[in-house]
Amino acid sequence: LLAIAHLERRTLRFSELRRLIDGISQRMLTVTLRQLERDGLVRRTVYPVVPPRVEYELTPMGATLHTTIRTLVDWT
Repeated sequence: LLAIAHLERRTLRFSELRRLIDGISQRMLTVTLRQLERDGLVRRTVYPVVPPRVEYELTPMGATLHTTIRTLVDWT
């Protein structure tokens, strides 16, 4: 939920997301982002540059969850 909540504001790189989500391990964030991408909620864009640059953003379907997720995040 926190990944989606942060991505609703703007496109983010992996390291930016990791800094924003307190206490998340690299592995857990990787697994979470892969699941969200597989479910069509997050789009992963890889840019062919050195060093590699990967950005994550919400898909239109992911953006529709904005209100529900924001309510849950605020509640916790």
